[in-house]
Amino acid sequence: MTPPAAGGWREGDPNGHRRWVTGELPGLGLPLRVAYETWGTLDASRSNAVLVLHALTGDSHAAGVAEPGHPTDGWWDGLIGPGRALDPARWFVVAPNVLGGCQGTTGPLTPAADGVPWGARFPRISVRDQVAAEVVLADALGVSSWAAVVGGSMGGMRALEWAVSEPARVRSLLVLAAPAASTAEHIALAAPQLHAIRADPVPGMGIARRIAHLSYRTAVELEDRFGRDVQEDGRYAVESYLDHHAEKLIRRFDPWSYVRLTEAMNGHDVGAGRGGVRAALGRVTARAVVAGIDSDRLYPLAQQAEIADGLGVPLRVVRSAAGHDGFLLEVPQVAELVGELLEVPAAVDSGVGAAER
Repeated sequence: MTPPAAGGWREGDPNGHRRWVTGELPGLGLPLRVAYETWGTLDASRSNAVLVLHALTGDSHAAGVAEPGHPTDGWWDGLIGPGRALDPARWFVVAPNVLGGCQGTTGPLTPAADGVPWGARFPRISVRDQVAAEVVLADALGVSSWAAVVGGSMGGMRALEWAVSEPARVRSLLVLAAPAASTAEHIALAAPQLHAIRADPVPGMGIARRIAHLSYRTAVELEDRFGRDVQEDGRYAVESYLDHHAEKLIRRFDPWSYVRLTEAMNGHDVGAGRGGVRAALGRVTARAVVAGIDSDRLYPLAQQAEIADGLGVPLRVVRSAAGHDGFLLEVPQVAELVGELLEVPAAVDSGVGAAER
């Protein structure tokens, strides 16, 4: 059972702006419910829908402020809104919480038949399962094809899987800061995080976040911001920074969701059972923009270059000192990529809201 100190949305909590669809997912072995949020209106031709996919600890609240039901500001708030790259006056923007998540979609916090949350009993899932759940959502919304599917990090994995597994339903694609397949290094980096949570779920997730956060930023940035500074409490400033991010995550996320989503990312490989990555990418028919972060040490540029080469498009580079987190923080550059994808000007606020992975 999930310890009560952990975060995540539970039945009886404020719904916020969430909506839900229900359905069945073959092989999952339990009923499916997908939480999602929308901005804008689906037009009469049902051709203006854009699917926005979040990363590991994100959720459906891609835009908007923190409020009851939503523990954080929208993680891509600078992209969605009037005059922005995804303007609700033109686009019907849909952001689901991922299968296995903890913000309203079926996952470890979902009560099992015995009334107790699934917790560690929740079945293992794959990125392909997650996309299959999003297909259920698309069908329920009456969206036969997306004008665009966009995502960064784990969201980029799902965006790519959408374009490979459902090519007729994806007209354009943005893959940002994500690989075609997870590598041994990715799996190795995740291993101590998973061990920490399995040993002691809530404190372990704090440890996992500290480990992961080092791969999200850069050595240069940490040195410039913190150096060897020591606080009044005796902690190094950089230690306090990691502690802060760990405590924030514990308040809003579920440990067993962290485990199941990380396992899904470890298993990500668009080429599995399809003749390899190159053959799988050959199935994509969408207009594609593929981009990476120049300082990303979690998913380095070479991994996006592999995708771009396989799709026959140039690799686009986001310049950032922040490392992997640049996909959340460099909003004006990401807005330009979205505008290019949709072939419209991409205005964006210069301010950056709270960035949550």
